[in-house]
Amino acid sequence: MKLHNTLSGRVEEFVPLVPGHVGLYVCGVTVYDRSHIGHARAMVTFDVLYRYLLHSGYQVKFVRNFTDVDDKIILRASKTGVPALELAEANIRSFAEDVKVLGCAQPTIEPRATQHIPEMISLIRQLIDKGLAYPAGGDVYSAVDKFEGYGKLSKRKLDDMLAGSRIEVDERKRHPMDFALWKATKPGEPVWDSPWGPGRPGWHIECSAMCETHLGQPFDIHGGGTDLIFPHHENEIAQSEGAHARPFARYWVHNGMVSVGQEKMSKSLGNFLTVQEGAARVGGEALRLFTLGTHYRSPLEHSDERLEEAGRGLVRIYETLARADEATGAWKAESDAEVVLQFRQAMDDDLNTARVIGIIYETVRAINRELDQRGSLEQVAAWRRALGEIGSVIGIMRVRPSEYLARRRDEHLEEAALTAAQIEALIAERQAARKSKDFKRADEIRQELKAKGVVLEDSAGVTSWRVER
Repeated sequence: MKLHNTLSGRVEEFVPLVPGHVGLYVCGVTVYDRSHIGHARAMVTFDVLYRYLLHSGYQVKFVRNFTDVDDKIILRASKTGVPALELAEANIRSFAEDVKVLGCAQPTIEPRATQHIPEMISLIRQLIDKGLAYPAGGDVYSAVDKFEGYGKLSKRKLDDMLAGSRIEVDERKRHPMDFALWKATKPGEPVWDSPWGPGRPGWHIECSAMCETHLGQPFDIHGGGTDLIFPHHENEIAQSEGAHARPFARYWVHNGMVSVGQEKMSKSLGNFLTVQEGAARVGGEALRLFTLGTHYRSPLEHSDERLEEAGRGLVRIYETLARADEATGAWKAESDAEVVLQFRQAMDDDLNTARVIGIIYETVRAINRELDQRGSLEQVAAWRRALGEIGSVIGIMRVRPSEYLARRRDEHLEEAALTAAQIEALIAERQAARKSKDFKRADEIRQELKAKGVVLEDSAGVTSWRVER
């Protein structure tokens, strides 16, 4: 298995620190609002990595945190009049709904920043003792110029960072790029006691403390979006490696951003679609398919058309699975070895899920061709089994096809304000019209139903109906 390591800038063979075991940490959400599709991409990307590591036989400790104390949470709380910790708690519950609708597996542990304040204070003490941090009027700052490797993840140099940057002047800082490890309390903010006075942690120290607590140092894989490379992940390295004088994370894996009209999807720009809104349009599984159709490191351009295309594609997949199940019944077959091999090769090539989705569609077409030509049912069953194996790893095709299609049909009929009984009544009226040679009325009924997405099919004197994709 090979992964792109942001630290080295290369695709490297993945070799865990302890054979057979993997420690995986992924930066979770800052819970000041509902998650949007940009967050969904990170959730799905690392869920697939987690599933594939398990599928490959590793024992995985997967840690995904909640940032439940932060400037954004405090600002939103002040605007809404809801206490910051209460706001965070409500959005953690909402996050659970979002990951459920996306079909993500539960991480091993989901720590919260507010549960690790003592560990953060201990880490800050170590940095101060080593001359890598300093107190300043109730705050504590990291001295970035004292950490020799600062900038190695983002490939930046301190002097270049300062050139043309807009950094507010703070006379308490020894260097303009120094960042807060501890912030002195302000009225209305959550507060904890510390050796430097009452206050709260800075954002970056939270993840360093949680990584060390739950995975130790070093650990195998640290993940997150590319927007976190600098300053968040760069600062994590400075804190953790500065305090302990040993490597922090061995592989850094970052997913690309979701964009809308070539602008990053973000709450600050107001150009976002929440996970729940996206799922309401096409379903959570189709939303997942949408994110997997582009390689995780590439930018993902969102549009309603592409989202709906994923929804139609998923229906086509399930229609083929249903057709295969009906044809093969309880046929016992091993997974098609060639399809599974192609899948594993794609996944081993830096989690190339875009190629995996291509393999799925190729196999769907092969199944339909074989059935159309009345070919080998044993081969169809083997392809069907292979698709089930792939789906268990990438998190789609995990519902019984007949149930999925029935649910989508019912959803469509509800949107069209139709019932099965109404359709059957119109079919009966059409049959009567045809019998009396009123072909105009019969055709009107067919067109009326088609306009509402219901297609009639006549065969051997019997009329059946189906919902169009």
